[in-house]
Amino acid sequence: MSPTPEIISRLPNVGTTIFTIMSKLAADHNAINLSQGFPNFAASPELIELVNRFMKEGYNQYAPMIGVMALREAIAQKVSTIYQTNYNPDTEITITSGATEALFASISAVVNAGDEVIVFEPAYDSYVPAIELNGGILVYVTLKPPYFKIDWQEVKSKITGKTKLIIINSPQNPAGTILSKADLFELAGIVENSNIFIVSDEVYEHIIFDGEKHHSLMSHPILKERSFICSSFGKTFHVTGWKVGYVLAPKDLTTEFRKIHQYLTFCTITPVQMAIAEFLKNPENYTTLSGFYENKRDKFLHMVQHSRFKFIPSHGSYFQNLSFAEITHENDYDFAVRLTREIGIASIPVSQFYHQNNDFKILRFCFAKDDHTLEIAGEKLSKL
Repeated sequence: MSPTPEIISRLPNVGTTIFTIMSKLAADHNAINLSQGFPNFAASPELIELVNRFMKEGYNQYAPMIGVMALREAIAQKVSTIYQTNYNPDTEITITSGATEALFASISAVVNAGDEVIVFEPAYDSYVPAIELNGGILVYVTLKPPYFKIDWQEVKSKITGKTKLIIINSPQNPAGTILSKADLFELAGIVENSNIFIVSDEVYEHIIFDGEKHHSLMSHPILKERSFICSSFGKTFHVTGWKVGYVLAPKDLTTEFRKIHQYLTFCTITPVQMAIAEFLKNPENYTTLSGFYENKRDKFLHMVQHSRFKFIPSHGSYFQNLSFAEITHENDYDFAVRLTREIGIASIPVSQFYHQNNDFKILRFCFAKDDHTLEIAGEKLSKL
């Protein structure tokens, strides 16, 4: 018998994700799952009907690789209205199979072996594997609670001649922070006259609280010319399972992006693209999202206000961090597991978003749930 070929893993440090672990634990113990970031309420009936309509009308074959024109034009109009900037729907807008694909293809388009990539942590878990698969060298900037603010002097100190890419995430998952206009000017000053590109993860762009504004990198001319802007209709329209996202980038960057995209997923589901294009014609379908989720955040925080957890209200995304430092000395992973098993609430230990598993005694909770779920969860957490 011939020997079995040896597999040399390209991602030797990657195992089962914390999201899978905690969701399975929640299912095993019949716990309320506030760990994984997905809504438990229905999408718009109008949007569902639109998908059904376009299926019946025969839009069931391959879409163009770059996306249905009607959707690209609708995105261009939305961007022009909200951010007062323009992208060409033919050459600068690409529809993707979710934001994860958008991020992977963006990183792959510009990162080569030996290139350094600056990652702010806590970091969403898809960034690092994409960098490693392309041979990039990780350079971490560690953000710390309670405010998770970026120290731009530290960023400057980590720029070298090998720096190729900076990854930005605002609103930030899991910290719930947002970039200010001043942050954009600091970043622009760093990358101006350099060969540094930017991937900007803006999937929660329409979920901003307390009267704040989303400052997209596309709104700054120096940043726009070197940025891949990644966003997600799954997050915006409560349909994470549809996996529809998009990327905005200047023509030259888009050209390289599409070379990767066409061999990853080639194209994205056609009738859903047609439906979203139609749905975008009414701006209220996304401009009211901040108020909707702000109410969810406030409901959750109201329910835990008399608990032993401490918090700073999230400024964006649909996640809220709670500190348990006054409750137990356990590490966050062990406490998250115990909370799931004994109290019936699943969360994510924030240490899992740091490459050295920094334990700040913080858990991340998803409040994209119906009010009944949030009320029960709050009651359980308040009993600790």
